[in-house]
Amino acid sequence: MKKGLTLILVGHINFILGAIVHGNVLRHISRPSQHITTEYTVANIISVTSGLLSIASGIIAIVVSRNIHVLKLQIGLLIVSFLNALLSVACCTGLLLAIGITVAQSGQGLMLGCNDTQVPINARSPVSAQCPFDTTRIYDTTLSLWVPCAILSAVEVGLSLWCFIVGLALRGLAPCGNSYIKEQLEEEAERSAHSQRLMGQPLNPDA
Repeated sequence: MKKGLTLILVGHINFILGAIVHGNVLRHISRPSQHITTEYTVANIISVTSGLLSIASGIIAIVVSRNIHVLKLQIGLLIVSFLNALLSVACCTGLLLAIGITVAQSGQGLMLGCNDTQVPINARSPVSAQCPFDTTRIYDTTLSLWVPCAILSAVEVGLSLWCFIVGLALRGLAPCGNSYIKEQLEEEAERSAHSQRLMGQPLNPDA
């Protein structure tokens, strides 16, 4: 299933971007000894988790496309794709909220725990601050990573919903109980099995 492969790819990219944000930015501003930016940390953790669950959903979708009559796989696809759709929606919403807060406050939340002056400092302020991490381009770097994460999360929602619809069609449940999707999947599975048999046949030298 091509959408399963796409979901795996998108999940990997989203996971990597979320890990980069956490490693380069959030781990410095979320230490217990400093101010904890809850909205940033939660949004990023959900983003990383959503990436992992998307990978799992893609793997199950591919396995189901090869074994469409296995009941356990059908149920697994339904459950995992539904949970991933919900988590991806939460991830996209949280990232958009984090982006909105960051832009509205000019990155002030990224500088919590760094202000040793009487002047409020944000990530774009010319006033210097003593921080335990490098503040150079922290605002632009964070946004440049969060925006793709939000877009990929929206893609994950669409792919997960499609996998959920496929699961409903395989189970014959309304409103996707029509046989068209199921017939298409069966034809694809037959073509794949036939191709594998042809590849596995030894060549006849006398032909």
